[in-house]
Amino acid sequence: MRHTLATLEESKIREVANAGMGRADVLPFWFGESDETTPQVVSEAAIASLRAGETFYSHNLGLPALREEIAAYTARLHGGAVDAGRIAVTSGGVNALMLAVQALVDPGDEVVAVAPVWPNLTAQPQILSARLRTVPLAPGGDGAWTLDMAALKTAVTAATRLLVVNAPNNPTGWTLSAQEQREILDHCRATGTWILADEVYERLYYEPTPLGCAPSFLDLAEPEDRLVVVQSFSKSFLMTGWRLGWLVLPPSLTPHMGKLIEFNTSCISVFTQRAGIAALQHEGEITPHVTRHLRACRDTLLPLLQALPGVLAHPAKGGMYAFFRLEGHADALVTAKRLVAEAGLGLAPGDAFGPQGQGWLRWCFASKDPERLAEGARRLRKWLEKAGGL
Repeated sequence: MRHTLATLEESKIREVANAGMGRADVLPFWFGESDETTPQVVSEAAIASLRAGETFYSHNLGLPALREEIAAYTARLHGGAVDAGRIAVTSGGVNALMLAVQALVDPGDEVVAVAPVWPNLTAQPQILSARLRTVPLAPGGDGAWTLDMAALKTAVTAATRLLVVNAPNNPTGWTLSAQEQREILDHCRATGTWILADEVYERLYYEPTPLGCAPSFLDLAEPEDRLVVVQSFSKSFLMTGWRLGWLVLPPSLTPHMGKLIEFNTSCISVFTQRAGIAALQHEGEITPHVTRHLRACRDTLLPLLQALPGVLAHPAKGGMYAFFRLEGHADALVTAKRLVAEAGLGLAPGDAFGPQGQGWLRWCFASKDPERLAEGARRLRKWLEKAGGL
């Protein structure tokens, strides 16, 4: 076994979830997914594909029809034509991220990541024996997280092979402005650094915008910029279990990505891709509904959390999470495990996303029934009363 694998830290989110899975008395808010099922029109497209016998291998980069749909969708959101030759279909957003890191990073390369962030984004470079450094987001007095742009520019130098940025951010809800993206893009052009932008939450954005999406590096970049953007059907289309995502690449990188996919997963199942086509064709019915509902969920949960003494929480601009701090409960993993055992409340510990999240908890508010959120808040209040926090 490789030493890197032996010393790789397990997910603290899974550690907490494993302690509560199978217990009917636990309200689970630990994973980043909605409890709404996939829209029927999407599932029916997959069923029709299976009935038609589409059970064979497909193109490494994805069905041409799906790549065309993704390109048209990307162009609608971010202006200008986006050629389907820049699209690679992947087995979910996680696979897209890993493929991007495999394509860009050699052992010993320096990778800089903005943190706290979903642990997969920092684990993947380490698995490939890269040297990882992080630039921390910082919480303000109101619980809103911000990026020190000067610190980022200092950290990213000509020696930096890859910058990893997730915005809207999991877990904090922090989002880059278009001006900040311009500064980062210009700086990375000057240093020759690749940008890996995880933008899977771009449609789950709650600030007013004409097109209903967060600012994207694709709004600013040229096709051959050193930029790889990761997207997924999971969050915005209620398709987490389908494992379907995509990459937007510089045209010169796409053929090489096809080779890499061949030696990873070979291809994506055709019936899954047919579901993706249907999702994009019905995007106007699906995604605005998801975003409206999640905004309502956020606006249900946040006031309940903010009403608790000792809780610091700020409404997320994007994503599907409330990231909050409990005064007097500094060890997030211990707190999360106690909440499962003593309150029947399943949350993710903030330090799962890096040391910057120590003392914080992440609550996925993507619930079909907002009353579940209210019940969770009641359980938290009762637990705090018993634990001496209120």
